[in-house]
Amino acid sequence: MFNDKNILITGGTGSFGKLYVKTILERYSPRRIVIFSRDELKQYEMQQVFNQPCMRYFIGDVRDKERLHQAMNGVDYVIHAAALKQVPAAEYNPTECIKTNITGAENVISAAIANNVEKVIALSTDKAANPINLYGATKLASDKLFVAANNMTGGHDTYFAVVRYGNVVGSRGSVVPFFKSLIDNNTDHIPITHMNMTRFWITLQQGVDFVLKNFERMGGGEIFVPKIPSLRIIDLAKAMAPNIPIKVVGIRPGEKLHEVMCPADDFYHTLEFDDHFVITPTISFTRRSNDFTTNRIGEVGQAVSEGFEYNSKDNPDFLTVKQLQQIHGED
Repeated sequence: MFNDKNILITGGTGSFGKLYVKTILERYSPRRIVIFSRDELKQYEMQQVFNQPCMRYFIGDVRDKERLHQAMNGVDYVIHAAALKQVPAAEYNPTECIKTNITGAENVISAAIANNVEKVIALSTDKAANPINLYGATKLASDKLFVAANNMTGGHDTYFAVVRYGNVVGSRGSVVPFFKSLIDNNTDHIPITHMNMTRFWITLQQGVDFVLKNFERMGGGEIFVPKIPSLRIIDLAKAMAPNIPIKVVGIRPGEKLHEVMCPADDFYHTLEFDDHFVITPTISFTRRSNDFTTNRIGEVGQAVSEGFEYNSKDNPDFLTVKQLQQIHGED
């Protein structure tokens, strides 16, 4: 479905954007891929790798509505990946986080509708479910905006959906490169915030593939959540540095002990499919279907049981130390 299409990625110079572009170029023949981001150095570095004739690089910030409107001219699909994502930075700079993650989301929606974009998928995070930090709260607000946008399209046929997943292996700011840098610098201990901490776990390629698939599945208004394994952070430390002592340093401001992707309060809006969940809208749509049990490619979902919650602690699928060692060895 991406052949001969025009695709725009906000925040496209990040880990996700670069692998998304690589995957699209390997599997499809797009007419144009627009990288929309604010860092000229990262764009320059990305251009050295991806310089195919279909590639376009736009300097711009999602806070700038006018620039977004210009960049989306003629675009068919949008992936909204731009965000301020660092939890401590958001706590110290709340207004800046709100401007990018909430006002930026509003601008993306406005530009997409004005330019008759066909489909928009916004990337979310497990921190948006029952948020306890500002970053999670802004992404929850963003998720709500993108769902509600399906009622704002008027006579336009623009469809909006959200993809929510957990920690990405090896992405910037994640725990794996942090542990690796400590190991490479001969650290005398591995810092763990809590002995019982758990997290969801997804590879970057799995995240990219999930987004690609959901462009086919989406009818507009869904929050897609993949079924992925969990891990114990202490097991990850043991797998990466079996001979280095572990030191408990305490939970950071705004950090959770366990992560949630489908909150228990949303169970009556949650459908389970073979390899993913869908959180359906809490609002009704006036111009399109409100039945999400069967998606656009014919997959059928079932309502979850009362009180169901998809969290990293009770997840039936956990990675063992041995499995993590195998994954780390492959990397």
